[in-house]
Amino acid sequence: MSSSAITTLFLDLGGVLLSNGWDTACRQKAAEAFNLDPREMDQRHHLTFDTYEVGKLTLDGYLERIVFYENRPFTMQEFRQFMFAQSRPFPDMIELVRKLKERYGLKVAVLSNEGRELQVHRIQAFNLASFIDYFIVSSFVHLRKPDEDIFRLALDVSQTPPSRCAYIEDRPMFVDIARKLGIEAICHHGYATTKAALAGLSLSLDAASDGG
Repeated sequence: MSSSAITTLFLDLGGVLLSNGWDTACRQKAAEAFNLDPREMDQRHHLTFDTYEVGKLTLDGYLERIVFYENRPFTMQEFRQFMFAQSRPFPDMIELVRKLKERYGLKVAVLSNEGRELQVHRIQAFNLASFIDYFIVSSFVHLRKPDEDIFRLALDVSQTPPSRCAYIEDRPMFVDIARKLGIEAICHHGYATTKAALAGLSLSLDAASDGG
């Protein structure tokens, strides 16, 4: 392994390994399923979601603000279950990361903005801890992208120089921040392009990459 080899892989979660946990499309589906005013729900969401995502509000507290501020003909548990059911895995990306970790002995970490209960559900539902070593998540560490400090915390926890870290992220702004800190960041547009970008960093599953 050369001195410039990537040894740590940071991953955004929503949009990379899994679908987004609670994005505009999910909220629209919830509004339709539970006969809510989508405009009012979205306005309330934007006023308070950051507080939930940075770990200063529980999921129940968040839902009290956006849905259960008045009586509803359904329960909070029913709504929570609907929320959790929106998450879907991207099996090709999960398999790619699993195989790269096994082949190169990588440390793998999630670096994500996500609320606690939603993140814990997704970790358990998709068995993420079976191949991800640690989770630098906004609600766990009370820091949130685009704050540079969450990237610095990830580097501190991994104890890896930035030049030996790669980061896969679907939001261009966050890619730019990681690159500013010296991390090899890949803007994720899909499996094929990200696989090729990783191969460009000498993280390839092709037999020829063994170097004999």
